[in-house]
Amino acid sequence: MFKKIVIFGVGLIGGSVALALKKHPHAPHITGVGRSGHSLQEALQRGLIDTAETDLGLALSGADLVLIATPVAQTPDILKAIRPYINEHMVITDAGSTKSDVMAYARAELGDHIGQFVGGHPIAGAEKSGPSAALADLYVGKNVILTPEPTTQPQAFEKATALWQQCGAVVSNMSPQEHDSVFAAVSHLPHLLAFALVDDLAKRDNAELLFKFAASGFRDFTRIAGSHPEMWRDIALANKQALLNELKTYQQAVSHMTLLLENGDGDALHTLFDRASRARNDWAKSKIQ
Repeated sequence: MFKKIVIFGVGLIGGSVALALKKHPHAPHITGVGRSGHSLQEALQRGLIDTAETDLGLALSGADLVLIATPVAQTPDILKAIRPYINEHMVITDAGSTKSDVMAYARAELGDHIGQFVGGHPIAGAEKSGPSAALADLYVGKNVILTPEPTTQPQAFEKATALWQQCGAVVSNMSPQEHDSVFAAVSHLPHLLAFALVDDLAKRDNAELLFKFAASGFRDFTRIAGSHPEMWRDIALANKQALLNELKTYQQAVSHMTLLLENGDGDALHTLFDRASRARNDWAKSKIQ
């Protein structure tokens, strides 16, 4: 289906797409585009991409599909830059963690080509970034959400779906608004909480002592605080309203637990912990079935 794919951002997300596609017979030619010449050269050396380009005309010539796998805030500038080179058969998609803003960027920047854009979000990742973090099997069995709109061309949606299926992913679709609401709760909020806890401890006078004795519980809870700061800054700002709603709800939950502790209400604490433990264990079982 693809002869040439152009990837903006060949780090963990874009690089893993490239490696996954290269496992197939008749893999497409993959051209990498990015801000950092060092990252592009590393991607070339590691075999993630076939060519690295700074000239967009050359990069996009003959491309079947363009994947934008950069921090979300870079998306409008990329869309604006590629618009003059879009042909009628090209599909443009992205891998951003927010979708309402990305779809708005696409409508503003792509004009008559908006039907060729399909918003996407792979639900896979790691706290590491850069070409060295890329994994060929990162998307195997993982969910990818696409956010087509009424203007989306059916063939563009089919090609975006095929891209992720060839990476081993399970593809679903929902509206941009529903996507942002769901992921504010189950992805964006946990990342903010992890960042906040680590930052709070790091600023304390006895930070060295605290980190010295932090063990598996701290490691598991805060793993995602090692994630890409620029990317998560962009996500937080882009999904601001939904995230503020989730933070307010979470603050109410913390206030309730604080009250239970202040009152020494062991029975209520046990009920809360048991309910949460069951929900967490049920979710974990569902992920391995």
